[in-house]
Amino acid sequence: MVVDLELHFSGGIRSGFLLRICPRIGSELGLGSLVKRLGALDSGVYVEVGIMDLCSFRLSKMACMKLGSKSEAFQRQGQAWFCTTGLPSDVTVEVGDMSFHLHKFPLLCKSSILEKLIKEKSDDEEGCVIQLHDVPGSAEAFEMVAKFCYGVRLELSASNVVYLRCAAEHLQMTEEIAEDNLIAQTETFLNQVVLRSWKDSLKALQTCDDLLPHAENLQVVKRCIESLAIKACTDPNLFGWPMMEHGVMQSPGGSVLWNGISTGARPRQCSSDWWYEDASSLCLPVYKRLISVMESRGIRQEIIAGSLTYYAQRYLPGLNRRHSMGPVALTAAPSEEEQRHLLGEIDSLLPFHKGTTSTKVLLGLLRTAMILRASPSCISNLEKRIGMQLDQATLEDLLLPTYSYSLETLYNVDCVQRILDHFLAMDQATGGASSGLVDDEQLMGSPSLTPITTVAKLIDGFLAEVASDINLKLPKFQSLAAAIPDYGRPLDDGLYRAIDIYLKAHPWLMESDREQLCRLMDCQKLSLEACTHAAQNERLPLRVVVQVLFFEQLQLRTSIAGCLLVSDNLDGSRPLRSGLVGSSEGGGWATAARENQVLKVGMDHMRMRVSELEKECSSMKQEIEKLGRGWIGWISVPRKFGFRIKSQMCSAQEGSVSEQQKSGTGKIEKLPVKLTKHKKQLPTDM
Repeated sequence: MVVDLELHFSGGIRSGFLLRICPRIGSELGLGSLVKRLGALDSGVYVEVGIMDLCSFRLSKMACMKLGSKSEAFQRQGQAWFCTTGLPSDVTVEVGDMSFHLHKFPLLCKSSILEKLIKEKSDDEEGCVIQLHDVPGSAEAFEMVAKFCYGVRLELSASNVVYLRCAAEHLQMTEEIAEDNLIAQTETFLNQVVLRSWKDSLKALQTCDDLLPHAENLQVVKRCIESLAIKACTDPNLFGWPMMEHGVMQSPGGSVLWNGISTGARPRQCSSDWWYEDASSLCLPVYKRLISVMESRGIRQEIIAGSLTYYAQRYLPGLNRRHSMGPVALTAAPSEEEQRHLLGEIDSLLPFHKGTTSTKVLLGLLRTAMILRASPSCISNLEKRIGMQLDQATLEDLLLPTYSYSLETLYNVDCVQRILDHFLAMDQATGGASSGLVDDEQLMGSPSLTPITTVAKLIDGFLAEVASDINLKLPKFQSLAAAIPDYGRPLDDGLYRAIDIYLKAHPWLMESDREQLCRLMDCQKLSLEACTHAAQNERLPLRVVVQVLFFEQLQLRTSIAGCLLVSDNLDGSRPLRSGLVGSSEGGGWATAARENQVLKVGMDHMRMRVSELEKECSSMKQEIEKLGRGWIGWISVPRKFGFRIKSQMCSAQEGSVSEQQKSGTGKIEKLPVKLTKHKKQLPTDM
């Protein structure tokens, strides 16, 4: 697409550039309803666009500026270019393997270097032949320079402006030689067009790779990087398309308004990772400089880590297989040496802060480093990073295979051991809890224990996965299991499962080794289900089975005693504890939690039983009252019919009824007393 920028300002209230766009491209861009046609020419349509609107245009291709107005005057024949003006050539310029048969006057009018060389070669008998093998951009760049000297139509774009800028500087095409010379033209286009656009700045920066160190000396690389860094560090939602002077205006239908006319486009919200893919197309040295400038401008560390992750996924195929953030533009895989170098650079650029980089990505980088056999320092740094946030890892990612030809374990247990050591060292450095400094209530409510308990559960799961490996030695298993402090495991069920799997996979272990392995777990921290399984487990040593049975019975008795203790404290007059007399010696807060649950269940049962007894007493009382009313009714019947009954019979009947009423009332009064006695006798019976 060609968009010609005329360096004139249009009249009217709003000043702006004049763009010449061909009708076909104008219709493709949907500019028919957005622009004010000023006049039609053969080559296109002039349209009026505001300055701010021009800077905010997001066109699918780069904008271009036309230099010169003459038609094409050069013709190529093999490895030579000839000027078709009709005049014989009087100078030959050799650039690389190409020869340019030109004329002296157009060249010396634009370039000081060419003027000097032409004067030196004018007296040669063999003709004027100039060799320029050190021109930046080689023959392609000099071809465009020659067209500029002849005034031939030339399209200046982001893809060739750096070539022309460096070549013009090398040939000294300054304003002292000619007005509006090539240096001034390219600088204007760079500053006013290229550096204001993200895409154009990126393209210009990519072309600098072939023009070093000329582009560095002219500060082109620095300016492009600064332009990209400023745009990437700015909130994209603040500068959406199209950019308005007073914010984005919308029509009643919800579409964006451009100069008061509906565009049909809808406002879009951009995320902070919109520049990841474009930045990943840069070579590693330039990309590193871009990241450094962004960091100096205070961009968030999470955004930097996300860009580095995207860059690594694009050029490290091993990382992209298992750990993908989404669609990543894959490229040809670099060599192993290049990948090792890239991995080391990524490790040095990643922010060393917890949580900035996903643990899944870090473990993927570590796996890739092991496959590529990266430097020990790179592997060690990645292990430290993972150790800082081990509580955020998953078991699937922690299963790192052993990449070795020797007969070793299937998974890299030593690496996980080092990662765990880094985590524990950081936990202690940040004031991690210890079992000797806090009591049970603090342990249960301490948020600082959440990471260590999560890691303990993760390590127990890892031990269960690697325990079935027959090549796993007992000291490695013990070292990894014993690294977790006692307060990190509220329950030892996971550790018991791992030990059971290890014993099953290693039936040749001696009895002493089995006992030593079982000492890793605390039988008092096993749940009832685990105790039931352990009591019937033939792989456990007899001593361990006896301990499990003993603590299971002790747990049941203390639970029952605690239940009765709760029933005596239903009024809440006394604070409740776990019910274990020696809880500080081994019961722990996990046992207290289980006991409280059992006590709660016991309280519910006790309340239900008391409620049933109260209902039973109430029904008995109602039946007795009905019985008493029945006897009184039968006594009044004979009197109505005139029968005479002996007073002794009546007194006897009344006496029996009163006795029954008294006996029934006595039973009701004695029932709560029996319940109270029953409560007091239960603890003594147990």
